[in-house]
Amino acid sequence: MNGLDSAIRDAGAAAYAAYGSSADADVRYLTRFRTTDPVVYIKKQGERGILVIPQMEHERAVRESSAAVVTRADAGYLEYIKAGEPRWRATAHMIADLASGPVLVPATFPLALARELESFHPVVLDAAGTVEGMRAVKTQDEIEQIRSVQRATEAAMERGIALIRASRSKGGILHLDDRPLTAEAVRAEMHTFLLTQGCRGVDTIVSCGPDTALPHNLGTGPLLENEPIVIDIFPQDELSGYHADMTRTVVKGEPSPAIREMYEAVRDAKALGASEVRAGAVGADIHYAVVEFFRDRGYESNTQGFIHSLGHGVGLEVHEEPSLGPRGGALVAGNVITIEPGLYYPGTGGIRLEDMGAVTETGFDRFTQYTEELII
Repeated sequence: MNGLDSAIRDAGAAAYAAYGSSADADVRYLTRFRTTDPVVYIKKQGERGILVIPQMEHERAVRESSAAVVTRADAGYLEYIKAGEPRWRATAHMIADLASGPVLVPATFPLALARELESFHPVVLDAAGTVEGMRAVKTQDEIEQIRSVQRATEAAMERGIALIRASRSKGGILHLDDRPLTAEAVRAEMHTFLLTQGCRGVDTIVSCGPDTALPHNLGTGPLLENEPIVIDIFPQDELSGYHADMTRTVVKGEPSPAIREMYEAVRDAKALGASEVRAGAVGADIHYAVVEFFRDRGYESNTQGFIHSLGHGVGLEVHEEPSLGPRGGALVAGNVITIEPGLYYPGTGGIRLEDMGAVTETGFDRFTQYTEELII
């Protein structure tokens, strides 16, 4: 019995239902079908899941989806529409027919649909996030897909850093081909390359100088000499849907002593965090081990210093379970996680380094092979 079957049984439900496009990671995981339009997924205990789709998608869904495929017409949806039922009502009516009893739904289930469904059968919220928990433990095939995205990610990172390495300073501003080298230009270089690899980069961070003290500042404008440049890239493979995630911090020129010391502390903290990873280790314990390490080096962990979790799961979402933060639970073999300590000080700047890999019974299988080099 898989995790979803157990959840259906424990909830006293007849079936599990999900609704969404493949932008919903749970829907994509359960159906392995890529679509921009919302679809319905239904699973009864001990049975194969059913994907309900428009007629036009039937043949493609049969080829691509891991679920049994039924058209909306065959599931009764169009008859309910013809009878005058509004869209949410007709969808709920169809789900109720397929479920034949109480329905377990995820937290992302549309409220309007849940309200309509309640008029047919009881609706039970899957507060435990069963599918999210299933997604957290990767199969070997999933791990290989993530490794593949990571290879493209590292090649893209090298494209971006190569621009910075080739630049020259004029008045403290980095120039390339007699024009200021901007965060936008570095980002575009990486994103363009990723497209050739079948991947898509969104919101890649290329921040410089004072902006690096804000962990998720995207970065804009000319890059500066002697200042930290944080590059955080987390692309998604367009076919598989899986992400990678990595961060490097570089300086073109001579970093300040404070930045050098921060870099060394972050580098060593990352090594410490990775050394603590193994099946059974608790994410919160690893996070707090790094907090203590930074404290011993003279860095705080509150509104400045180390101000975020040590890491997170990566998969169909770039941030998913498990957590290596204050709420993190026990890791299990097959988790794919990041280790990404950082230090951030307004007026000085920020440093972040991030590797990704799989949890094994005995340690951390690091996927990231890209070098760590502060001065380029």
